[in-house]
Amino acid sequence: MGSFIVLVSFTLMILMAISYEPYSGMGVTASDVPTSCYHYCNQKLESRHQCYKHCDESAHKDPGYKLYGYPYSANTRRVLTVLYEKDLSFDPITVDLRAGEQKKPSFLSINPFGLVPVFEDKDLKLVESRAISQYIATVRRSRGTQLVNHKSYKKIGTETMWMYIESFEFDPPATILTQQLAINPLVGLKPDYKVVNETEPKLEKVLDIYEERLKNSSFLASNNFTMADLFHLPNIQYLMGTPAKRLFESRPSVNRWVAAITARPAWKKACDVKAWYGKKKNGY
Repeated sequence: MGSFIVLVSFTLMILMAISYEPYSGMGVTASDVPTSCYHYCNQKLESRHQCYKHCDESAHKDPGYKLYGYPYSANTRRVLTVLYEKDLSFDPITVDLRAGEQKKPSFLSINPFGLVPVFEDKDLKLVESRAISQYIATVRRSRGTQLVNHKSYKKIGTETMWMYIESFEFDPPATILTQQLAINPLVGLKPDYKVVNETEPKLEKVLDIYEERLKNSSFLASNNFTMADLFHLPNIQYLMGTPAKRLFESRPSVNRWVAAITARPAWKKACDVKAWYGKKKNGY
């Protein structure tokens, strides 16, 4: 399901990139306004300037987003980082995974897969953290950090390639190691070192490729921080607190990249549990 939603999201991203032409009046471009508002303005030729002004103002208002999640959840933190990079407000709704709230019928009616996060933008509901992240970065591309390129086909292709590499090459072994070395001890379970020993070489193979790439590039997709780098953060953060950190630190370029992405203020805030509960302690 995850790869299908990411593919749909990428298709949406390309369509948005090639379909909108900049509007030169009043310093507003199509990327600054909600899609539906933009199309509505095109039908109102006699008042297009005022219509664009209204859309631009609307784009910077509180979006009214809702995020069902758990502040210790890696996938929730991925979406949180995007929201903070974009300086967007949202209503955090806590789904306590340790209490099993994700398995309750009331939450399963929201996401039948019983997973967090779930993101709501008015009548739109999305699951899968990577798809949610790409949606936010695309719809709110004029806000904050530019996490996804919308202008160059080549850059779109390169960024998407590295996002897929994270999903299909880095994430599988990294998630297994995170579970064994970071999560299991937190819940009173011992790591299965047979699994750890079988999995570490798989992650090392990926990191060897990253090392060669990062010798010539500040970040994975380009010399700028993008979604491709952001997607790696949750697992890296957990693994750097385990013996597996040596896999990153022993590769100079990877180690430099890890230091750069984990130092971002948006990521630090995403890891701050107090920021979640302090914003609005809203239990599910």
